[in-house]
Amino acid sequence: MVQPAAFHAPAAPSAPAPIPLQTILPWALFLGILMLVLLYFVGAEQGATSLVSGEDVHEWLHDGRHLLGFPCH
Repeated sequence: MVQPAAFHAPAAPSAPAPIPLQTILPWALFLGILMLVLLYFVGAEQGATSLVSGEDVHEWLHDGRHLLGFPCH
């Protein structure tokens, strides 16, 4: 004789827990500052506000400048 299996209703999906702002804020601040530094080096380095002497930074970031629409020569 075969016994019927017990019926289990599927559990309702639970909503993901929200991430507190105190957890996200330091990472958002860090990434924002990092993006501003990268934007400076791609867009403005080797100009009037140059922090690094020589043409090394310009040559390393040359294609990125054109890709983002910054004139460089």
